[in-house]
Amino acid sequence: MAKFFSKLKQKIFGEDITNDIIDEAEQDGYVEIGPDSKDSSSKIIVRPFMLESFEGIKEILDVLREGHTIALVNIKPLKDKDIIELKRAINKLKKTTDAIEGDVAGFGDDWIAAVPSFARIHRGKAEEKKEQVANVNEFADEGAEDK
Repeated sequence: MAKFFSKLKQKIFGEDITNDIIDEAEQDGYVEIGPDSKDSSSKIIVRPFMLESFEGIKEILDVLREGHTIALVNIKPLKDKDIIELKRAINKLKKTTDAIEGDVAGFGDDWIAAVPSFARIHRGKAEEKKEQVANVNEFADEGAEDK
């Protein structure tokens, strides 16, 4: 148990803290962790990718699975090169984002955004139009029942 605390102390406090303060904390049964903890895994990274071949999708999928990265993917090089490979890559990206409960959407002609489960992509007018169509269909169904 003492080894665990000493390793934890080194990671949190570094080597410049005095042992007296740490020993006091251990005697009280707690170790204080300051707000300036060096935990970089809690930060979210927005990372651009260039998809030049189908094999390039692997790196994108790996960072999405880690759960701390929003991927902005430029698909133009693969689109110009081989449209069938592009469709395969996008299909694989969609399946992976579904599996991790993330989201994927295209913007513009040459870019795709893929996010892990902590985020959603706003689709704006397209979503509003779907809702309007659904409301119109419901209204039409109700009108048909009245007759």
